[in-house]
Amino acid sequence: MSFGLTEYCPVYAPFFGSVGCTAAISLCALGASYGTAKAGVGIASMGVLRPDLMIRASVPVVMAGIIGIYGFVVAAVIASSLGYQMPLYTGFVQLGAGFSVGLCGLAAGFAIGIVGDAGARGFGQQPKIFVGMILILIFAEVLAIYGFIVALILTTASTAGDVGNACRVG
Repeated sequence: MSFGLTEYCPVYAPFFGSVGCTAAISLCALGASYGTAKAGVGIASMGVLRPDLMIRASVPVVMAGIIGIYGFVVAAVIASSLGYQMPLYTGFVQLGAGFSVGLCGLAAGFAIGIVGDAGARGFGQQPKIFVGMILILIFAEVLAIYGFIVALILTTASTAGDVGNACRVG
C-alpha cells in the first residue's frame, strides 16, 4: 500500500500548527496577566503599610511578565515555520509545542500570582521572609521554563530530517 503526498500533507495540516501558535501566546499571556494582577493586588495592599518596600515587593510582577515572553518566543518560532503545504506530523508537533509552553505558562502564572500576593502581604509585615518568597517564586517560574524547553525541543524536531521535505512536488 503506497501513500501519495496528499496523505502526508493534507490541506488542513497548517491549522494544527496555527492552533499551537495561538495556544502558546494566549495561554502564556493569560498566565502572565493573572500572575501580574494577583501579585499586584498584594503589592498594593502591602504598600499601604510599608511604601518603602514597594520596589523589592514587585519581583513577582516581573517574574509573571517573563512568562509571556516564553509564549511569544515559541509562537514566533512556530509561526516562522508555518506554510501552505506542510506535513501533518509537523502540524501536530507544533500543536504539542504550543500547548506545552502554554499550559505550563498558565500553571506557573497562577502559582506566581498566588505566592506573590501572599508573599508581598507577608513581606510587608515581616521583611525577613523575602528570601523565602523569592525561592518559592523561582520554583514556580521553573514550571514555565520546563514547558518552554520542551516546546523548543519539539519545534526543532518538527523540522528535522526528511519530514520537512515530504511535501515537495517534483
